[in-house]
Amino acid sequence: MAKGKSPKYNRVLLKISGEALLGSEPLGLDLDVVRSIASEVAQVHALGVELAVVIGGGNIFRGAQDSGTTIERTTGDYMGMVATVINALAFQNALETEGVPTRVQSAISMSQVAEPYIRRKAIRHLEKGRVVIFAAGTGNPFFTTDTAAALRAMEIGAGILMKATRVDGVYTADPEIDPDAVKLDRVTYREVLNRGLKVMDATAIALCMDNDMSIMVFDLKNSGNMIRAVTGETVGTIVTGGDQ
Repeated sequence: MAKGKSPKYNRVLLKISGEALLGSEPLGLDLDVVRSIASEVAQVHALGVELAVVIGGGNIFRGAQDSGTTIERTTGDYMGMVATVINALAFQNALETEGVPTRVQSAISMSQVAEPYIRRKAIRHLEKGRVVIFAAGTGNPFFTTDTAAALRAMEIGAGILMKATRVDGVYTADPEIDPDAVKLDRVTYREVLNRGLKVMDATAIALCMDNDMSIMVFDLKNSGNMIRAVTGETVGTIVTGGDQ
């Protein structure tokens, strides 16, 4: 942990993939992993950083992958959005066990379990020191939770979009497949799009590029990475416009 350091970013949007919550499980939630991530987030929150979180639903259901087989694409995407709500509630419970006040806001109306997404209310929660978990993506089919993360980061005025993954940054190829893949410490939005680098989907990258929202990609499994990143240490890969 970066003891004694002040945060570089006052407000952060953290994107966690649903697959990151699998842990050793083939499907669903590994609650030990959920608790571990919540503990890391709690440490960052203790620094006074305003934190919002977007969680994917691929550990439960990924609509796009099933498209054209057994479930119609739009229906599948809505099922994926509902899956993100399940993950958001599990993560909320883990955070509150850590003593972190938390609110879940859903882009699909689910008044019994989550607030509706209201930008001004979300910002007010952040200002009051609550972690806000944005569920159900953008509320629309054909958009990924990557795009939802980029959109929410800009709507709340985040200083950076941090994407937690299973690898330690952006590589020239998939490091889990290609042993010759080279890690990139810094890369531009255009390089990501032109080279087809696996950072976020093209819509999310284009949205960040148009609005100058920097992206940090780092390894979720390495304990302490999150707090090191928010205090300004070089962690993972930074994606920017090239002049930062």
